Amino acid sequence: MSNESLRSYASNEAPGYVGFANLPNQVHRKSVKKGFEFTLMVVGESGLGKSTLVNALFLADLYPEKLVPDAVEKLKKTVKLEPTTVEIEERGIKLRLTVVDTPGYGDAIDNTDSFSEIIRYIDDQFERFLRDESGLNRKNIVDNRVHCCFYFISPFGHGLKPLDIEFMKQLHNKVNIVPVIAKADVLTKREMQKLKKRVLDEIAENGIKIFSLPEYDSDEDDEEYKEQVRQLKQAMPFAVCGATTMLEVKGRKVRGRLYPWGVVEVENPEHCDFIKLRAMMITHMQDLQDITQREHYENYRSEKLAKGGQVPKRNTIIDDKSPVAAEKDRILQEKEAELKRMQEMIAQLQAKMQTQQ
Repeated sequence: MSNESLRSYASNEAPGYVGFANLPNQVHRKSVKKGFEFTLMVVGESGLGKSTLVNALFLADLYPEKLVPDAVEKLKKTVKLEPTTVEIEERGIKLRLTVVDTPGYGDAIDNTDSFSEIIRYIDDQFERFLRDESGLNRKNIVDNRVHCCFYFISPFGHGLKPLDIEFMKQLHNKVNIVPVIAKADVLTKREMQKLKKRVLDEIAENGIKIFSLPEYDSDEDDEEYKEQVRQLKQAMPFAVCGATTMLEVKGRKVRGRLYPWGVVEVENPEHCDFIKLRAMMITHMQDLQDITQREHYENYRSEKLAKGGQVPKRNTIIDDKSPVAAEKDRILQEKEAELKRMQEMIAQLQAKMQTQQ
């Protein structure tokens, strides 16, 4: 059938004909039906407002009120990772959000080993994904890999601390690091710009890779998107302050902090970069996931396979699993062993047939 005949058929025989232009709609419908998964890690010293910021970002009470540990508690405290998962639905779009908090980080007198638990957690999620991807039940893989890490920088210093530099050096090849200057309301605009420049200079001097917003295509015709990307790039590292309290300012309700000299509005771009940080994460959530899959996970996977020569077995990670989950794993292991035996038998039969021929 010629092209002219096809066009005639599309226009005359099938009035509702839809061609390849409908493919993006199909992908959209499938994605919406399946939902999305995203894991965010927040790292920083106690008292920098990590939990408050996360609650304000997602308008959810992910964390109860926390007490800042005193000096005696800090001496004994070690880093303990606390993942919290919530299901968020907005306009029919479902998001399974996991926020991994790192209480105890940077609180000890000797922080030499403070990020070893964080590295272990990120590697464990990679290994779990690799194990599930290499197993039989690939349809129902849950992606718990860490897609983004908000690293909180104290505004009270003169740039990055040695611990900040060492942490980012250890993890910049494992996770997308987004530096965040905490408690932006304690500095003037001039002080904040100076601190931002200092932080970026030290990151460059130490060869640290942070998450970089992807360049838009030269043929991109969405001027609003181009302007947003330009503003977000200029704002990094983001200087933020979080608040969940609603205040009334000049007859309107705003989320902010009340001081004797006035109100700091969290969602006012003149006061802090909260809106820009939220826009970066929501607008570029897919980019963060793609980089995690394409770069960080592939690096881990290739290193793992190069060292062992094979994918890790299903029992490489020891989890506190329920009896039902343990039974499922046992059945899957038996099926894998049976498949392996069948493959060996087929190989033997093929070799025998070739010999007879």
